[in-house]
Amino acid sequence: MTRLAYILAASHSGSTLLSMLLGSRPRIATIGEMKFSTKAMGNLDTYRCSCGAFIGQCSFWRQVREGMARRGFVFDLADAGTDYRVVDSPYARRLLGPMHRGRFLEGLRDAALSLSWAWRAQLPAIHRRNAALVSTVSKIANADVVVDSSKVGLRLKYLLRNPELDVKVIRLIRDGRAVALTYMDPARFADAQDSSRRAGGTGGDRADERLSMAQAAWEWRRTNEEAEHILRGLDPSRWIEVRYEDYCKDPDTVLARLQRFLGVEPSDQPAAFRAVEQHVIGNGMRLDTTSEICLDERWRGALTQQDLQQFNDIAGTMNRRYGYP
Repeated sequence: MTRLAYILAASHSGSTLLSMLLGSRPRIATIGEMKFSTKAMGNLDTYRCSCGAFIGQCSFWRQVREGMARRGFVFDLADAGTDYRVVDSPYARRLLGPMHRGRFLEGLRDAALSLSWAWRAQLPAIHRRNAALVSTVSKIANADVVVDSSKVGLRLKYLLRNPELDVKVIRLIRDGRAVALTYMDPARFADAQDSSRRAGGTGGDRADERLSMAQAAWEWRRTNEEAEHILRGLDPSRWIEVRYEDYCKDPDTVLARLQRFLGVEPSDQPAAFRAVEQHVIGNGMRLDTTSEICLDERWRGALTQQDLQQFNDIAGTMNRRYGYP
């Protein structure tokens, strides 16, 4: 069984940085978000790999295509076939739309999905394609563990059922007020520092993605509720909790703990983690050039009192339960 570390988190919680930090360590590799959302990536002709090359011209991704072909798969990022929610049946797609809702409702979802011939036929194929991709990346990078920073709870549900994968979960938590700010203005607060390299590497203000504070607070709260539902039924030995603020302040200690959890001998991280060649898909920070790890708390100055009150009304109880006063 191929070993996979899955980062489970609300989006913009620092998962791309964490995956790159892990990927800079020996015997661990990452390509970022292995669900390959073409909606998030946009135009693949202009989308840049974290190495800086256009992804269609990147030698690493050519090796991935060749490695997948040797395993009997045609691999195309425009239709990667690794997202469990992308199936041929409109009926199944509707059922796969909502977030994970706990054991009882997930049982109902499973029962309803079992009525779909398309789902029953495609689920094993998606399992095999995910396992083949993890194995391919592992071989190219000479790694024992591959990190998937897709974050989506429902994806994790099915990865845990993949008979060819040995999955361990890294539950990543970040102060909900910081995350809410990134939803309100993703270009400024959740993308590359260089504005010309945002939106996949071509620039853009991502105005169509912006949420109100009310929407942002609900999104953060609901995503974390989903994570709690999933972990409630998972053996404690298979998951570990990490805070964004902790690994920013003391990355060596946190990463050593994660390496031990993943069964990899702890080792020193290079002083410049970006000096290690990586080919990551996901958040725009992968295109930054500095290896300095800085705690981002811009929410303290950017959010108004009205914003903070609205967040508190919707998600304050959960945020305090996670240790954020």
